[in-house]
Amino acid sequence: MGKITKKIKSKLPGAAEREARKTEKEKLEERREEVLSRGKKFKYPMQFAKHTVILATVVISVLALAGAGVLGWAMLYKRQDTGDVIYRLTKILPVSVAKIDGEKVKYSDYLMIYRTSMTPVIEQNATGSTDDIEGMQNYYKRQALTEAENYTYAMKIAREQDVTVSEEEIDTMFAQHLKAGGTERSKESFLKVLQDNFGMSEKEYRRLLYFSILTAKVDEKLDDNARKTANEVAQKLSENGGDLQKIAEEYPDLAYEETGGLISTMNVDGGRAVKAYAQEVGQVSGRLLSSNGDGYYFVKTVEKGDQGVSYQSIKIEFTELDKRLKNLREEGLVEEYIELEETSN
Repeated sequence: MGKITKKIKSKLPGAAEREARKTEKEKLEERREEVLSRGKKFKYPMQFAKHTVILATVVISVLALAGAGVLGWAMLYKRQDTGDVIYRLTKILPVSVAKIDGEKVKYSDYLMIYRTSMTPVIEQNATGSTDDIEGMQNYYKRQALTEAENYTYAMKIAREQDVTVSEEEIDTMFAQHLKAGGTERSKESFLKVLQDNFGMSEKEYRRLLYFSILTAKVDEKLDDNARKTANEVAQKLSENGGDLQKIAEEYPDLAYEETGGLISTMNVDGGRAVKAYAQEVGQVSGRLLSSNGDGYYFVKTVEKGDQGVSYQSIKIEFTELDKRLKNLREEGLVEEYIELEETSN
């Protein structure tokens, strides 16, 4: 048995001989296995490091977002920052400044109204005392927030009553404002005035025009009493020969006015001058919706000439929307997220 074993061993090639007989392919495959074997030593430590980096990145990102959120909340609701950066952020982020009858009031609308009111005040009082400026800031913040709440409620009613405002209607009012004060301006010069004096862009101005037109339409839609009074006045005018003064005496709540002389048809008066100039002298208009949207007018043309027109008018004011807004505040249905100082202005 030992002899056989010796014979077998003698016939097996030695290590050096076996290595010499290997093909290049076999050598390459062995080298590959060796490299992979060594790599396994580092596989799990590297995977652990990768997971750690990902986890750390997520944690840092969450903390950064939370920090930014806290800072933003403090700037909006504690410091009440009204600067450019915060204003731009409120136009991107859906943040609210108040709630009225369940409807959220956009922080961006509040800041837009406040900034357009406060900018000219700051420009005109550059050398004024700090106390004076702060007093005016408090006043205009309170005014802007109230207006933003009112507009938001009007938008809610408009949605419920299917009241809309078209771009064409905004264009028409914009064109009328270009002629305000008796001077027709170019659009470019008008926008420059808005920017220089109020810090307002065309988009912001159109937003305010939208609010104005929509509120007027909602006012008219809601106010059945104003409509009823206007119908009564129209009937009485047809019976008394168009005597507006007599009507004003009979209805003491109506506002009576007369120009006392010729005025330009571009006068800012709710559209009365334009209507009066379009009529014959002595003629009385029918019910005319004020371009300001705050009531109905009846206009009587007194005199016309090259310098313009003179007229008499009576006004029936809308009151229903104001009553509803007052009731909402008395019933505690207006919730504000910022604290404003009460002012006596």
